[in-house]
Amino acid sequence: MRGLAAAPSLSHAPAPPSLPALRRRPSPSRRSSKVVSYYALTTPPYKPEALEPYMSKRTVELHWGKHQQDYVDGLNKQLATSPFYGYTLEELVKEAYNNGNPLPEYNNAAQVWNHHFFWESMQPDGGGSPEGGVLQQIEKDFGSFFNFREEFVRSALSLLGSGWVWLVCKSPFTLLLNYMHH
Repeated sequence: MRGLAAAPSLSHAPAPPSLPALRRRPSPSRRSSKVVSYYALTTPPYKPEALEPYMSKRTVELHWGKHQQDYVDGLNKQLATSPFYGYTLEELVKEAYNNGNPLPEYNNAAQVWNHHFFWESMQPDGGGSPEGGVLQQIEKDFGSFFNFREEFVRSALSLLGSGWVWLVCKSPFTLLLNYMHH
């Protein structure tokens, strides 16, 4: 991980995802209600082809509609028998991480969060170099956006199997490359 001192004028990151409201439905016994907790795959914030040429429509459809849906479905199955059904997604990820000894719900919850954040972090006609405080801080700590990009790509390629590399802002205004193994 590489720490960076961030500029105070950083732009807002996308809002993290939240757990939808709980739904109640009658149980077959009719004597009680069964709480059913679930996530739903949201509609993409743009059309699947909107990220071309950086990401193809087919890739977006596969990762959004197949891979992310599998994590949502897996998490919903786990939550049906889990004490975590009332937690927000952020609370669920933190609690299920269990101080480095992840509980079964952690992997699916973290992947739902990571995928949502990933999609919300991109936009049509995006790409290129950032502007403002983020760019200033990257240039200060990496020498240039090109150098940052090289280190970011090198970090991503160093992951064995699948995983995530995020440029994150941690308090007090510190940018870090954060690694998450799948």
